[in-house]
Amino acid sequence: MPTTLIFGASRGLGRAFTDQALRQGHRVVALVRNADMAAELQTLGVEVVQGDALDAAAVAQACLLAGSEARVVSTLGSFRQAQPVDYQGNRLVIDEMERAGLKRLLLVTSLGCGDSWQYLPERAREAFGHEVRLKSLAESWLQTSSLEWTIVRPAGLQDGEATGKALLSQGQEVHGLVRRQDVALQGLQLLTSEQALGQIYAIGEPGLQRS
Repeated sequence: MPTTLIFGASRGLGRAFTDQALRQGHRVVALVRNADMAAELQTLGVEVVQGDALDAAAVAQACLLAGSEARVVSTLGSFRQAQPVDYQGNRLVIDEMERAGLKRLLLVTSLGCGDSWQYLPERAREAFGHEVRLKSLAESWLQTSSLEWTIVRPAGLQDGEATGKALLSQGQEVHGLVRRQDVALQGLQLLTSEQALGQIYAIGEPGLQRS
């Protein structure tokens, strides 16, 4: 039974990764700040460490519980929060993984990060540019770490069941939408792929309409 450690597991994209990992029979470990959310995930069989991603001790505890063979997913992000975790939270995850001997990380950021900034429309830069820049810093911290990494940059995220039509791409301009469940399905596959090591992918679904 593979172990998957998820940071950002309680809602949104992180919850989609949690759901898919449980469906696939993984042992799932998660760091969760909210007590009610922690209790809900525990009823599903998730091993929960309650704490904040900006607390190095809590992140270290989650890494220790998961064990050095665990594969890790981070979907950490925040929008206009007083203490955004987009960079500092992900940096702590990377640093504590290295200290604990964990090796494999899938970092989920967003379109517009790094060299895809040129494709981000001006309105999106105005709305989300600060968070995108912080996520870009997290990508750089990961790329210069000792970890075995893959980065995924989703298009606009949408709820709903997976369609199976989402496409991974590299070095192309990507816009539009993608289902969170599709990102989770493909992301978990990338975690076990040798070809995905050291690679950056965009993911979107051409033609997907807002529901």
